[in-house]
Amino acid sequence: MVGLWEQTVGLHGWIIALFFLLGWSSAQNVYSVSEEVDRGTFVGNIAKDLNLNLQDLELRGLQIATGSNKGYFQVNLKTGILYVNERIDREALCANSAKCSLNIEVILNQPMQLHRIEVNILDINDNAPSFLDKSGVLNIPESSVSGERFSLPIAIDPDVGSNSVKTYKLTPNEHFSLDVQSDGEQSLSAELVLQKALDREKQSVIQLLLTAVDGGKPPRSGTLQITVNVIDANDNAPVFSKSLYKVRVNENVSVGAKIITLNATDLDEGMNSELVYSLVERGSFNPSDMFTIDSGTGEITIKGNLDFEENSAYEIRVQARDKGATPRSTHCKVLVEVVDTNDNPPDITVTSLMSPVREDAQRGTVVALITVTDKDAGKNGHFNCILIGPVPFKLQSSYRNYYSLVVDGALDRESEFQYNVTIRATDEGTPPLSTSSVITVHVSDVNDNAPRFPEPVINLYLKENSPVGSVIYIISAFDPDTKENSKPTYSLFESSAKGVPRPSTVSVNSVSGEIYTLQSFNYEDMKTLQLLVQATDSGVPPLSSNATVNVFILDENDNSPVVLPPYSGQSSVNTENIPYSAEAGYFVAKIRAVDADSGYNALLSYHITEPKGSSLFRIGSSTGEIRTKRRMSDNDLKTHPLVILISDHGEPSLSATVSIDVVVVEDTGEMQTTFRQLPAKEETFSDLNLYLLIGIVSVSVIFLLSLISLIAVKCHRTDGGLSKYSAPVITTHPDGSWSYSKSTQQYDVCFSSDTLKSDVVVFPTPFPPADADLISINGADTLKRNQTLPNSQKVRRPIAVCLI
Repeated sequence: MVGLWEQTVGLHGWIIALFFLLGWSSAQNVYSVSEEVDRGTFVGNIAKDLNLNLQDLELRGLQIATGSNKGYFQVNLKTGILYVNERIDREALCANSAKCSLNIEVILNQPMQLHRIEVNILDINDNAPSFLDKSGVLNIPESSVSGERFSLPIAIDPDVGSNSVKTYKLTPNEHFSLDVQSDGEQSLSAELVLQKALDREKQSVIQLLLTAVDGGKPPRSGTLQITVNVIDANDNAPVFSKSLYKVRVNENVSVGAKIITLNATDLDEGMNSELVYSLVERGSFNPSDMFTIDSGTGEITIKGNLDFEENSAYEIRVQARDKGATPRSTHCKVLVEVVDTNDNPPDITVTSLMSPVREDAQRGTVVALITVTDKDAGKNGHFNCILIGPVPFKLQSSYRNYYSLVVDGALDRESEFQYNVTIRATDEGTPPLSTSSVITVHVSDVNDNAPRFPEPVINLYLKENSPVGSVIYIISAFDPDTKENSKPTYSLFESSAKGVPRPSTVSVNSVSGEIYTLQSFNYEDMKTLQLLVQATDSGVPPLSSNATVNVFILDENDNSPVVLPPYSGQSSVNTENIPYSAEAGYFVAKIRAVDADSGYNALLSYHITEPKGSSLFRIGSSTGEIRTKRRMSDNDLKTHPLVILISDHGEPSLSATVSIDVVVVEDTGEMQTTFRQLPAKEETFSDLNLYLLIGIVSVSVIFLLSLISLIAVKCHRTDGGLSKYSAPVITTHPDGSWSYSKSTQQYDVCFSSDTLKSDVVVFPTPFPPADADLISINGADTLKRNQTLPNSQKVRRPIAVCLI
């Protein structure tokens, strides 16, 4: 049956959606059953009341659905009796509703029929009335009059109808009665009614028991313990010890000083005897502006500054009030007499101030008019005035208490743009009083400073082929003046560029100082450019200054290598002959090429690109000499086409190629003579080599001397605290070469055993900037780039010498 109930609940939704198509019985049967009855309790006979055949109940699959998750009812399919299947709690189903019912759908299949049954759940008295709290407290003053009412908590009973709360009962007592009021059929309220006046001295606490009774059979009840606290009445007023208090106070008394403590008493007890003191405002005078009183102790203290000259006496009215529920109060008067003292320092007033003052103002120029006064009389009103601190001003007495502040020294706005002049006035009272006043005098600017450049000479570096309009530098001049006197405009009025007039090369933005190009530069045509920049301020009259700008054009790799005769690299084939008996290392040819660029961009290297993997010939990557790797064999070809790639070391690298056909010829007397002489010449130590060796030795000696000098200067500057160069670094490479480098320059000397011939590479000036690398040649076939920007005041020229 449980499985059947779950299946019925699952089908309930779509069954109701189809009731219009399948038919609905308009008749409805109503049954009643009490809550909390036992399982199996008879509710009604469905088969009889719905005129159903008992045999059809099982055949047509009778099912019921209550629309809830619980199967409160079931049908006996053999008898057609509807009975209780689960415990029913009316309060859980319907809470406080007067009527509680469950709707049941009876479903028959083949054909499908739907009948509706309503089951009313009858309430039983299964719940007793209860209060939210077990006890309650009422605080009632003893001054309460007879007939006063006091609300009581309401009891709650989940049952309905006659089983709900019907009445309240109160334990008998001489002071209170109970009044029960009905707010409708379902709600009752109760109130305590005072019948006899209370007296706290006789009975301070009264205990009552309130009982709520419902209308069930048998009736049920709940109780609430009520404690009534009788509160004392405030029937005594406070009393001051005096009706008038007098006190004398010096006018220079400090704020917060105590002047008097008042005392009042109250015969009551507890809160009725605790007093609160306060000042009472009287007319236009508010005593709280000058005085304050401690609300608990009655102590009066000074809040404001007393002044005998303004008010010689104060009359204060003070109130004492108790903290009773119906507070009572009393008043008294306090007369405060102010005693005169020398409490007024001199008063300094600036009646006129001529500020700002021009920095070229002459001595005696009036800056301000000053008035000094003192409210005291006699000696207390006499005073002396002086200036404090070294300032280019002085005071001149005009008449009695009038003074003039005049210029008494040279003014310079750039060193001091304002002066805080302190004037001190001291009276002759006992003790003497003094006052200081600070007058701020601003100094206005005069155009007495020309714009200044950070450096008289500025070195700039510009890559060749830079686009037209490139900003190469933003020049800036500083003028210590202000406003229009400090706003410089820039102009170029002289330059040198190999005879090219300035307007066609560079220009300057007169406002921002941006120096930008008017054409693209070619390092091969122009290496340096000198500009003269003038900065002129907007003062009257205008002042100006100049700065020299040296622009060094930096080389870029924009030229490809060019092959020198007798060979040609323009898609032509060159031919060289070698004897069949040539030994390993036999000299075949030497390729020479040049590059119009400079420095690292002009450093060339030679490589054989075709045939790839050739094992017969090799070429010196630095010298361009082609030699044999081994002796000829019968398997070798008679003609060897070689393609030589000549590449520079720029970024990106540019290259050229040379095609050479090496033809192997039979040995002849003439060829033997020629080829025998070449190795002999190769072994000859020529005069050129001697001169080269002497040159290398000379350069090495100069380099070592320079290195020693630089180290000495470095040590000297380090000891003097003025060093701005990094320490030199000497690097030894694995192939025997070594390099010397600093933060602004580097020297590399490279040696190779590839040949006795040599090439010398010297990098021209100017040296490339910090974004490029400085050249380091480490061996015959390895090239590295490391460059740094030279000092802006002097262009240093790095030297690299390679012995190949």
